[in-house]
Amino acid sequence: MNRYYYDLHLHSCLSPCADNDNTPNNLAGVGVLAGLQIMALTDHNTTKNCPAFFAAAKKQGIIPIAGMELTTAEDIHVICLFEKLCDAMQFDAAIEKRRVLIKNRTDIFGEQLIMNELDEVIGQEKHLLSNATTVSLDECPALVGKYGGICYPAHIDRQSNGAVAVLGTFPSWLPFTCAEFHDKEKIGEMRKAYDLKNLQTIVCSDAHYLWDVRDKEHYFELPVKASSGDLVRKALFRRLRGL
Repeated sequence: MNRYYYDLHLHSCLSPCADNDNTPNNLAGVGVLAGLQIMALTDHNTTKNCPAFFAAAKKQGIIPIAGMELTTAEDIHVICLFEKLCDAMQFDAAIEKRRVLIKNRTDIFGEQLIMNELDEVIGQEKHLLSNATTVSLDECPALVGKYGGICYPAHIDRQSNGAVAVLGTFPSWLPFTCAEFHDKEKIGEMRKAYDLKNLQTIVCSDAHYLWDVRDKEHYFELPVKASSGDLVRKALFRRLRGL
């Protein structure tokens, strides 16, 4: 078994309220400094910076994961991860049709920049990305699975957009295999309070600024070597699915 330090919840300059310094290359570089081996880019309701992040991460020796932090119709944040970049981009196209279009206020939420692999701006998202979509929480597992991905509730220990805070309980009626925490100190009490004993717990930074990226601490032990990013991704997704 080999140990892989991870952060599976990171935002680039495309996410509203994320810093413009959170470019794909800067995120990958800070990940190296933090000692991470696996990083997932999970911008709000979009994967459009994932291609640039994949290129930047590979140059830095980071194993990239394409993802999205989806905001459900109930205003719950759900992490959606994809083993293949092409599947993530197809999911992005599907979510585009389920977004509620509200013009972005750049003076409040920032510019929402789309980048290429050289950290050059190639576009801006004109509509706010963080507001709720029309996708319900109950739809998420099947919809994400249709595109070969896996999903689970984000930062369930937070009041803002956390599944427990919104619903009053963890959605155990849905086939989630994981739950994400922002604060590892809350795992024990929430496991007991909401009967999460059968779920894998993942702890991530939800970084909107480069200084939010945490030094290596949380890891997966996987039966593959880092010489093949594709094999590591495959093994990681098997683990996340509980296989």
